[in-house]
Amino acid sequence: MGTLLTILAVLFVALIIIVPLVEKYAPKGEDRSYGNITRWVIPLVALLILLQLFRHYFM
Repeated sequence: MGTLLTILAVLFVALIIIVPLVEKYAPKGEDRSYGNITRWVIPLVALLILLQLFRHYFM
């Protein structure tokens, strides 16, 4: 249990440090095009569901 709490504490501290750094150094004012990413979301989710069903029934 102690190991789990240590890992969670390290992750929490890393999150507190990393998020402000990412926000500070992220490029600002750029138009981000999410059209290319959103085109792949539904097929990848469907593939993930099929693979999980396969894993559930055959393994």
